[in-house]
Amino acid sequence: MAIFRFPRKEAAAGGASAELAGFLHGFSIEVMPRTAEKIEDFRTLLPGGTRVYIAHIEGTPIDEMVATARRLRQEGFEPMPHFPARIITDRAMLADWVARYRGEADVKQALLLAGGAARPKGAFHSSMQLLESGAFDGFERLHVAGHPEGNRDIDPDGSERMVMEALRWKQAFAERSDAQMAIATQFCFDARPVIDWVNRLSAEGISLPVHIGVAGPAKLQTLIRFAIACGVGPSLKVLQKRAMDVSKLLLPFEPEAFLSQLAEHKAANPDFGIEAVHFFPLGGIKPTADWTQRHGQRPMSAAA
Repeated sequence: MAIFRFPRKEAAAGGASAELAGFLHGFSIEVMPRTAEKIEDFRTLLPGGTRVYIAHIEGTPIDEMVATARRLRQEGFEPMPHFPARIITDRAMLADWVARYRGEADVKQALLLAGGAARPKGAFHSSMQLLESGAFDGFERLHVAGHPEGNRDIDPDGSERMVMEALRWKQAFAERSDAQMAIATQFCFDARPVIDWVNRLSAEGISLPVHIGVAGPAKLQTLIRFAIACGVGPSLKVLQKRAMDVSKLLLPFEPEAFLSQLAEHKAANPDFGIEAVHFFPLGGIKPTADWTQRHGQRPMSAAA
């Protein structure tokens, strides 16, 4: 198991900039149809070909989801819509969604997850059932959800026993699937539990690449609210500590220190399982895109 070393604070802020830029290369970002509507042109914000997850919140019409995917495809990006199992009523609905995404937006990638609904609306309750359905045969890439700080909905005792069993099942599925698979995680703010979790995956024989979730720049109060709602554990202490510093209370919280620590660890341990960074733009898509540009990621409109 690799030994984790925290960099000096000054190194995290400036000295690791080249490592951080490399670590950010190929990042992805998440949008919802209603937030995407507020962006005039994604090409002014994101590098060409960026993978853009489209979050499917319960109650969002499929027409809006497909329209967002179609627009992203037309602007030169790779749409990856969510398929939340618990809001899909039956195989006919699943088949219709897949057919529409593929036929109208040339969707080739999908994030499969159980979803936030307390009770299933129909036949599906897990991403494993979606994978087994055969509906995604022919997709180039399939991602599943991961929780570096645990998932109390699945393992109330915090043991992660059932979570690891599910990930081992998904590992086995990946080995017999033609699709590239990866684990896209919940957002985190503390590098240490992330590194411990990724190392544990390796020790458990789970080699699926990890796309680490991180919150984009946002007000501290916004992040604390989302962290509590999403069940973020040890990372919440990072935000609480920041909240105690009155001089920083009104400044946006940015992910530079967190990602610099992970970038340095990856540089020192090339086989470390994090493959990419995935942004949750909790403070807005433009502030997150602007932050990535300040760290070396050029938008499509500037590529020429």
